[in-house]
Amino acid sequence: MTETGEMTFRRVHRASPERLFDCMTTPEHLTHFWGPTGTTTPVENITVDLRPGGVFETTMVNDADGSTYAMKAVYAEVHRPDRLVWIEAGVEGGMRTEITFVDLGDGRTEVVTHQTNVPAAYLSAEARAGFTTSLDRFDSYVASLAPEQ
Repeated sequence: MTETGEMTFRRVHRASPERLFDCMTTPEHLTHFWGPTGTTTPVENITVDLRPGGVFETTMVNDADGSTYAMKAVYAEVHRPDRLVWIEAGVEGGMRTEITFVDLGDGRTEVVTHQTNVPAAYLSAEARAGFTTSLDRFDSYVASLAPEQ
């Protein structure tokens, strides 16, 4: 048994929970920010079957050398606009990612990403830094969207 751990990331966005949930579950949005800096995830490399038991798959492409990294998960919970859970069964027996969208009531939403059963390799400072750049890309993308009506 490989040792696993957990990670939690929190970000606040000036957007509604509905908009943020949709950004995290729509290939046409995901393609703009999915993956760390230095990668691209073409829209045709993203599969979203948004229902419990549905698949969520992405294939990121390394901008430098063209190598690819596939993520294969299954949605465990889908509660628009406040909760999304998926499990990557192929990662050390099931890494679980839970995203909650907390409406702060002032036009801002806190997004909390909590991962459990995280393999040791993903817990390194380098891996965390890469994940943080993905969150930064999400921040920038959400900020670039037209204001909500």
